[in-house]
Amino acid sequence: MLNAIYETDFLGFSYGFRPGRSQHNALDALATGTYRRKVNFVVDADIRSFFDSMDHSWLMRFLEHRIADRRLLRLIGKWLKAGVLEEGRLLTPDKGTPQGAVISPLLANIYLHYVYDLWAQQWRQQHAQGDVIVVRYADDMVVGFQFEHDARRFLADLGQRLERFGLQLHAQKTRTIEFGRYAAKNRKARGLKPETFDFLGFTHICGTNRKGGFIIRRHTARKRLQAKLHEIKDVIGRMRHLPIQDQGAYLKRVMNGYFNYFAVPTNNRAINSFYRHVTWYWYRALRRRSQTSKLTWEKMKRLIAIWLPPARLRHPLPDVRFRVMTQGKSPVR
Repeated sequence: MLNAIYETDFLGFSYGFRPGRSQHNALDALATGTYRRKVNFVVDADIRSFFDSMDHSWLMRFLEHRIADRRLLRLIGKWLKAGVLEEGRLLTPDKGTPQGAVISPLLANIYLHYVYDLWAQQWRQQHAQGDVIVVRYADDMVVGFQFEHDARRFLADLGQRLERFGLQLHAQKTRTIEFGRYAAKNRKARGLKPETFDFLGFTHICGTNRKGGFIIRRHTARKRLQAKLHEIKDVIGRMRHLPIQDQGAYLKRVMNGYFNYFAVPTNNRAINSFYRHVTWYWYRALRRRSQTSKLTWEKMKRLIAIWLPPARLRHPLPDVRFRVMTQGKSPVR
């Protein structure tokens, strides 16, 4: 019921935990907005411990603004006050949403709809002097600006806005960077390196295509790539004495999941590196099954061809998919 109610209210630049919207839709909107609008600076903002910091009193006030059924409000209130068990003790905090509860993502979206989305929409209409694009996925926010003074004023105002509702920006993860069509060229002229930022597992980089035109290069964030490879190396090492079919089925499942998310245009180098590392880990684990292993690389190639999916792109260009998803009816927000 709550989904049906609030889907009519949520704004277009909100993508997290909503039906029919995914991380890739948010990434497409960010790239397309940067291409189509005059974006020269980016505010990359993150809220510190957001899911643990939502104030229950403010959340209930937001819900009462839209929901008149007292029974439903009472049920949500009980959900929030259910508490958690820690070392045998029942704790009932007055902040945050219940971890693991199916309603928590929706409550988080409702909270940020009133605290951030409506405010950001109003701010860019009334205060911005240039183009502004907004993309939010849960508590990860990226806002693009034409002018630097707009970006810095927005960030200062955002910090004050969040404090009113018991939230704080994460100082280490929030910053203003020069990013856009002319950013790399302008920074190079000043003797500076191009700046990058991470969003939804990808590092965004200002680059050029074969014709010298501007393009946003999205590479798998290094920490995400290294963490996944470390996990696979550890698991396959412990599985090396299991049947080949079990190992191959595990690697096939993991690699398909990885490619389904990260195999986007401009990320060829990262997905090829991931593929090479996984095949090497598997080969080394199989050769360690015994001290007299006769597994040659030629035999290994046959196993790879049978079990491992190829490292190739699985997503279209962001502006192409964005145009298809919106059917030309929704402007870049």
